[in-house]
Amino acid sequence: MTYHWNWGVLFEPSPEGTGTYADMLLSGLAWTVLTALGSWAIAFGLGSVIGVMRTLPSRAANAVGAAYVELFRNVPLLVQMFLWYFVLPELLPARIGAAVKQMPDAPFYTAVLCLGFFTAARVAEQVRAGIRSLPRGQALAGTALGLTVAQTYRFVLLPHAYRIILPPLTSEFLNNLKNTSVALTIGLLELTARARAMQEFSFQVFEAFTAATLLYLAVNLVVVAGATLLERRLAVPGGR
Repeated sequence: MTYHWNWGVLFEPSPEGTGTYADMLLSGLAWTVLTALGSWAIAFGLGSVIGVMRTLPSRAANAVGAAYVELFRNVPLLVQMFLWYFVLPELLPARIGAAVKQMPDAPFYTAVLCLGFFTAARVAEQVRAGIRSLPRGQALAGTALGLTVAQTYRFVLLPHAYRIILPPLTSEFLNNLKNTSVALTIGLLELTARARAMQEFSFQVFEAFTAATLLYLAVNLVVVAGATLLERRLAVPGGR
């Protein structure tokens, strides 16, 4: 049986009654980008805190940081997504749980939280590695200047560590962007979900997923280009 290509299907009216299939895919792309940005804000902030905790001399802070990383890094993302969406509301007080389940765009907020906490564990390890890679003299210099531990991390260690780990952080952001596709399992109409819907309604499976692939590729290339420019701008003079 020969497959009949039809790229014109992208410009045919969508079954939603408004716009075309191309508009439907672009709507999915918008949800994908919003989910990726929202979850990355959580992942970067929380991951930085956990990463710092894992480099402090405090055993308690190390233990809490290690427990967080092991928990969120070793449970599959799909399982975590289901736990956040289906289980967590049932564990809350009845009124709060009902409000959470009836909240508009609940799949979006759930996906943002789930991806944020999941990715934070990976960011934490990168932050920890970046701090550990710095010469010990930098922390000692901060102490000699009379800086507190918090000030030493804020003004001395973290600015340098972030520059070192910018390439792996870029890769992690791209992974986070692609992981948004898992959210289709809880009803988020992101790009992959939209491509599946287009395929089911039009039966043009190759066109639907080829278009989605090109959109993912375009966004990723923009991120890589931006990260490359940022890396050059933030490069330490005299460093590699």
